[in-house]
Amino acid sequence: MVKGLAFTMYPVKDMQRARRFYELDLGLTAARDNAAGWVEYDLPGGTFAITTMADGCAPSSMAGSIGLEVDNVDGMTEALRKKGHTVKLEPLSTPVCRMSVVLDTEGNAITLHQATQSW
Repeated sequence: MVKGLAFTMYPVKDMQRARRFYELDLGLTAARDNAAGWVEYDLPGGTFAITTMADGCAPSSMAGSIGLEVDNVDGMTEALRKKGHTVKLEPLSTPVCRMSVVLDTEGNAITLHQATQSW
């Protein structure tokens, strides 16, 4: 029986480079760091982890995406672009949100999401 969501994890190749992206560029704060290749970020609704310990797994922009709720999709997308990050999907509007997709330094897709309506 599933009891809940434990975490969402992305594999990374370079932990230091990935942490700079998540902590400096996105503003996340590491909640746990086991120093052996696993770092967790607690976010409302769950935990997001990055790891170099996932043997056989590689970063991918095609395998899905974590969605991060942000205050301003357009502003954050442009700020990340100016820092040299790849924008995979330009900001767009749906009936319930505004969103874009950027790639982290490792090649994983990050969806920036701004709700405009509640479900």
